[in-house]
Amino acid sequence: MENYPPYNITDKMLKYISSIMEKVGEINIYTNLNKMPELRKQNRINSIQSSLAIENNQLLLSQVEDVINGKMVIGDKKDIQEVKNAYEAYEKITQINPYSIEDLKKIHGIMTFLTVERNGKFRNHEEGVYDQDKCIFMAPPAHMVPELMERLFKWMKEAKDKVHPLILSSIFHYEFVFIHPFSDGNGRMARIWQTAILSKWKNIFEYVPIESLIKIYQEEYYTAINNCNNNGNSNEFIEFMLKMIDETLDKLLKDSQDINLSKKFGKNLYELNNTERLVLDFITQKELVSTSEIAKYIKRTDRTARRILSKLEEKGLITWEGKNENDSSKKYKMS
Repeated sequence: MENYPPYNITDKMLKYISSIMEKVGEINIYTNLNKMPELRKQNRINSIQSSLAIENNQLLLSQVEDVINGKMVIGDKKDIQEVKNAYEAYEKITQINPYSIEDLKKIHGIMTFLTVERNGKFRNHEEGVYDQDKCIFMAPPAHMVPELMERLFKWMKEAKDKVHPLILSSIFHYEFVFIHPFSDGNGRMARIWQTAILSKWKNIFEYVPIESLIKIYQEEYYTAINNCNNNGNSNEFIEFMLKMIDETLDKLLKDSQDINLSKKFGKNLYELNNTERLVLDFITQKELVSTSEIAKYIKRTDRTARRILSKLEEKGLITWEGKNENDSSKKYKMS
């Protein structure tokens, strides 16, 4: 049986998937992104600026925000147009059928409007990736692109109910970049399309700015792609992307908890570490909660839970009910 596309499930992938699933569950339970328009918009801006910056767009985050808000920005016209295009494309994520080549071409047409001659059409010439004057990767010949894209999308349609979306979307990302189907905008399209695939699985991914972390680890991003080209499978790239998703969810969870807690307590709580923030957020969801419940929730010992609770109590964030301070059955609540 043909092994297409070539990849293997590794222990590292499974570990990342488990961690991601846990964080998605926490975000779904304790965070309502629908009630955080400011966080959703900022994450969307972060996604756009980061994805474009990876492709050498020179606009800063504040400038990208100004373009999106309709303000006058001094900068390269092409860079400004790319921001407008990307914003329109990302706004259509919920309308995308990620298993449709026609939708792919349509979004590429939006993403590259007025900046690429063959926007919305597959390339008709050969493409290579160069490091200065040295060609480090030659994409498949142009005449093979339609067939390779049909093959990739056919696999996705058949695999979408069998292959985990985190794996499938990462495989697509790599295979798409390898085929390099458009004359320009391939990186931007690979990243938005992975987001579209993940959004169809869990809608929170519409506002998870994975691109921001890819920009920070840009060198590793390209190294993983090149290594996969040489190895003949996408294993390393899948592991890399799962790492990016996992760490981005970490930040999203922290940011959303900060907003929730700051609203509830009327103060800035950024000095708390992740575990303390998680405990406090858990307590805000309950009327009364015991030390053992908290220990179970954060997967730590009762002793560790008591230490964290003591610190939160010292800060005046929580209080307790019980016979006395040493009562093992005492329960905690918001101050």
